Amino acid sequence: MSAPAPDAPPGLRTGTLTTADISFFVVSAAAPLTVMAGVAPVAILLGGVGAPVGYLLAGLTLTVFAVGFTTMSRHVRSAGAFYAYIARGLGTPIGIAAALVAMLGYNGMEIGVYGLLGSATSDTAAALGHDVPWLPVSLAGLLLVWYGGHRSIDFGAKVLGVLLVAETGVLVLLAGGVLLDGGAHGLSLGGLAPAHVLTGGTAAVLAFAFAAFTGFESTVIYRREARDPARTIPRATYLAVAFLGLFYAFVVWTVIQAFGEDEVVRAAADDPGGLFFAAITTYVGSWAADLMHVLIVTSVLASLLAFHNAINRYTLSLAEEGVLPKALGRIHPRHRSPYVAGAAQTALGALVVLAFALAGADPYQQLLLWVNTPGMLGLMVLQLLAALAVPFFFRRIRHDEGVLRTVVAPVTAFVLLAGAIALVAGHVDLFTGASPAVNTVLLSVTPAVFLLGLLLAHRLRRTRPEVYARFAAEPSTGTEGAEPPCPHPTSSSSTPASATPDRPATPLSPSATD
Repeated sequence: MSAPAPDAPPGLRTGTLTTADISFFVVSAAAPLTVMAGVAPVAILLGGVGAPVGYLLAGLTLTVFAVGFTTMSRHVRSAGAFYAYIARGLGTPIGIAAALVAMLGYNGMEIGVYGLLGSATSDTAAALGHDVPWLPVSLAGLLLVWYGGHRSIDFGAKVLGVLLVAETGVLVLLAGGVLLDGGAHGLSLGGLAPAHVLTGGTAAVLAFAFAAFTGFESTVIYRREARDPARTIPRATYLAVAFLGLFYAFVVWTVIQAFGEDEVVRAAADDPGGLFFAAITTYVGSWAADLMHVLIVTSVLASLLAFHNAINRYTLSLAEEGVLPKALGRIHPRHRSPYVAGAAQTALGALVVLAFALAGADPYQQLLLWVNTPGMLGLMVLQLLAALAVPFFFRRIRHDEGVLRTVVAPVTAFVLLAGAIALVAGHVDLFTGASPAVNTVLLSVTPAVFLLGLLLAHRLRRTRPEVYARFAAEPSTGTEGAEPPCPHPTSSSSTPASATPDRPATPLSPSATD
């Protein structure tokens, strides 16, 4: 690739992220320690001793999704990630609508967590004998996360790597203590039998389990900054979903063993928030419980930074597309980060946090749950649309991929994800703790944003046809950070991958722009 001209604007730092680096970003976004200590006890309460299987089933479903998703990633080089995949498979209008849903999803998942940061820090301080109000903590977190996103992407990867090792390490410490001691009544796999898995609470457990993987699909967002993305992105995706599924199931199983299969549900009912802390105190020591309290705070910070970086890159892509203001696409000349997008996202987060605080809202029950729930549903809808886009995309191009990857896996994933969304929507009260009226509003946010996106697409097509025409287009070979297309038989006589259903393709070579 030729060097950019001396006066060319700076671009993202290309060829920086390894498979491990990208895995740190996506696993950190899922916040394993927070999910386990804060949510898994509720899954145990609802699903009993068969709860670990829920995490395995969710991981298996998302692995099936990843098959078609990562196969398509080898053929689509656009930086638009989810919305680009959807636009190339299902058409530009749906792609633009998906872009708005992506902004809703990632912003909702991040901004709501500032409430969790404040409440978790207050709880940790209280456990250590101090009184700390939540709002200053949340605002300080906004500044810390802004700084982390402002710095270079490799700086963020190093920070997340350290924090992720720490939070998973304390869970491994808990599991090791239980295994070495043999649990409350000896170790048993009896809870994994079908009789314990197929219970009335299974649907609720699956809903919680799918929510625990949120953010794993963001591997493709870092395509321009990855080393050898055709290999790095699929590896990181599979590594992230496999690790989360197996790790979640293992940790939940060990906590069940810590109390015993006959007593764990009662213990979870008595004190769900203290279940993991009681277990680690018993099998490791009170010092480990204090450490877990502290690491939950760092786990939340890691999740915030991971989502912040993902949002910044989505914003950057949409600014480059011309959908968002051009200023949001500026890259820092030294750190090579989308710093204006980061500042805008931080400002938006501050406005939402302050609005909830001024309204006297609870940082956990309302700021976290009410903002996160539409975000979680938005990301699940994006996964659903991306799965559906895969067979339509491969139907229109010449390729050498097998039917298992291009049809069977994505269609299966579409059906399973549709079921997962139905489970989450049907049990939304478990996620929000809100009234039916509030839940109806929260469930309506994602379809409303999608409809708004369709209207925006119609307006762009009519008033800014040049923006509409190049939406989610493939970068040229001279574009900063773009790697050559991976070899596959898409000659000039075939339909290019850049075609969308409403934008007929013209015969172009694989290296040409559309």
